[in-house]
Amino acid sequence: MKKPNYKMSRRNVEVQRALAEIIHGDIKDPRVDPLTSVTAVEVSPDLKNCKAWISVLGDEKVKADTLAGLKSAVGFIKSQLAHTLNMRNTPDINFVLDQSIEYGAKMSKLIEETRKTDEDTGIS
Repeated sequence: MKKPNYKMSRRNVEVQRALAEIIHGDIKDPRVDPLTSVTAVEVSPDLKNCKAWISVLGDEKVKADTLAGLKSAVGFIKSQLAHTLNMRNTPDINFVLDQSIEYGAKMSKLIEETRKTDEDTGIS
């Protein structure tokens, strides 16, 4: 089993925090929803690539617009990231839509509905 690399996990957290600040404070694209959050970041060990999972509160059109806005601003985001972080290389950023929060909310709703129907029918 591979030993956890604490330096890379710290780097991921630094990049995640910086990306969140850039998205909320510096991007002026109206397509990017203000309720966008960076849920996770994974930087490759060679610091050349970065996968950033984002979560957007809203319908499918808002999510698609936000993803398009972020992808069009990736050059600006990369330059701001280079100014913010002291890294050997500034990674190329690939934004991915994170569905895990919605999935968790959906599952919680289904569990609650099942529990309510069980209580209504008298099943324990």
